[in-house]
Amino acid sequence: MRPYRVKPYTVPSWIHRALLSLRPAERLPVSKWAEKWRVLPDTNAIPGPFRNSVTPYLAEIMDAFSNEDVERIVFVKPTQVGGTTALENMLASAIDQDPAPTMIVYPSKELAERTVEAKLEPMIRQCKPLAAKYREAESQKLKLKFETMFVFLSGANSPASLSSTPIRYLFLDEVDKFPGASKKEADPVSLAIERTKTYTTNRKIFMASTPTLKAGHIWKAKEEAEAEKHYFVPCPHCGEYIEFVFAQLKWPSKDDVPDSAERAEMATYVCQACGVVITDQDKGKMLAAGRWQTVRQTAARPSSVAYWLNTLYSPFTRFSEIAKEFLRCKDDPELLQNFVNSWLAEPWEDTKLRTNAELVLERQTEVEAYALPKWAKLITAGIDVQENCLYWTIRAWGDYMTSQNIAHGQALSMNEVAQIMNTEFIHPDGQRLLVSLALMDSGDQTDEVYDFCILNSDWVLPSKGTGTMLSNYRLSTINKDGSNANGMTLVLVDGGKYKDMIAARMRKPNGKGSWMVYKGCDLEYAEQVTAEHKVTERANGKVVQKWVPKTTHADNHYLDCEVYAAAAADMQGVRSLYLQSQEPEKPKKPKPEPTPTPEENWIQQNESWV
Repeated sequence: MRPYRVKPYTVPSWIHRALLSLRPAERLPVSKWAEKWRVLPDTNAIPGPFRNSVTPYLAEIMDAFSNEDVERIVFVKPTQVGGTTALENMLASAIDQDPAPTMIVYPSKELAERTVEAKLEPMIRQCKPLAAKYREAESQKLKLKFETMFVFLSGANSPASLSSTPIRYLFLDEVDKFPGASKKEADPVSLAIERTKTYTTNRKIFMASTPTLKAGHIWKAKEEAEAEKHYFVPCPHCGEYIEFVFAQLKWPSKDDVPDSAERAEMATYVCQACGVVITDQDKGKMLAAGRWQTVRQTAARPSSVAYWLNTLYSPFTRFSEIAKEFLRCKDDPELLQNFVNSWLAEPWEDTKLRTNAELVLERQTEVEAYALPKWAKLITAGIDVQENCLYWTIRAWGDYMTSQNIAHGQALSMNEVAQIMNTEFIHPDGQRLLVSLALMDSGDQTDEVYDFCILNSDWVLPSKGTGTMLSNYRLSTINKDGSNANGMTLVLVDGGKYKDMIAARMRKPNGKGSWMVYKGCDLEYAEQVTAEHKVTERANGKVVQKWVPKTTHADNHYLDCEVYAAAAADMQGVRSLYLQSQEPEKPKKPKPEPTPTPEENWIQQNESWV
């Protein structure tokens, strides 16, 4: 029997072409797609085909956009590291490989319009897959039409544009420059994210910005991310993976090289692992061999990842340029803030009035809770009203505004607060002292606070925090027709001034003029009293200083209580208490009349002769 033979079958070319057309499109990670298709314009630092080797630290950030597990990407960045390019690559990849409704939010509508003209449209024209899909004739200035999707562009200053069409891809650029929330509208970041709710299983949110304050959008997003990563590079001398930090940038002292420009030019990086000098020439190889390392993680499979790096990593910026900029800015708070934000990618803090919980606990005395120091002459209190409880603090005062917290806590009702405030405190000399005056915050549960203050008007007044005033506090009158409180005194308190006072006196060693706490003071109180710090920021074209929370959702109730207690002490004349200790001047004895000389007697007897 002859063996069975199969005649080879050649697939016709038309069938082959048909099958190729049915094959799913190639899906590349964003970094690979960008290298294949992206062409950078002449305005870029390195124009021409995009290469990951120039900014290798961007590859993982971009590829996180392709990671199905990651929903939110946060990039805390300085200037000159390619953050905008990364955003554009993610956008372009989505348009080509996985189209869906997209929105990009810029700080203002005007900036959005300029970006379309200067960056996005040139990118589209220079990228073949995007140019083929772009429908320019059907597009509008802030609404770009592609083959199967729209890209909406908006300014954060236009709330209406942030609250309509559902979107899958959301890009938020320079979020710390977004306007803050108003009384009528939620903040623009929240409004924009609301638009992605329809795509809860496959949405992507990319947020990038240089930071401003710890309370700013980008830093809060970094803190809330389930994973935080920093870029580590190998030292060319010891091989240890290190993180570039500004503290390791060294240059000669002023004594050795008086000219600051010359000193800056001599700046080098000193490896924190081996102490050997690293130069700009080493940076390229170090970046290429670098890797992102997780420095904090709260979930096994993080859905939100934050990336952080500073200008020291930039291939476009020499070490000497960073040193030069620092030396130029270091003596000017406004310039220094810009350096910290835009070069170091760190939030700005004014260190002059920085406080912390450890400092509070160092202010403990030997006097136990509910006991009075021997120098105490006056007792005041502050009460902060919350939805489910009331925070209170009681402080003793002496000469030269020496003070000590003698008790604090939480109460579940106003009646409980009344009982606490009417407690007698025994002075070491046997005197019994009561709270002379308490101020109660009326910002929450206003009517209930007013009613309580009416019933207890002998020791408590309603109060309200207000903006900067010439004085520390001001007495106002409640104007509320039909209310029992109509005509009652309302104390307006400039909280910033009292926080300045507390922070300054907290730094004094225990003793005269210091701000102290009782022995065994708890950590929660210490953390709340120091939950804010004073920062410098620009508002309406002016540089201003203000107290803001150090972290998102930080409790500061005891700090508010201490502010009200200090204002109450001012109203009770605490600043003149020391006058009570001064001995009254003894009346001077009249000087005896001098005995007149014979000549004076003769003149007095003969005055009429003149």
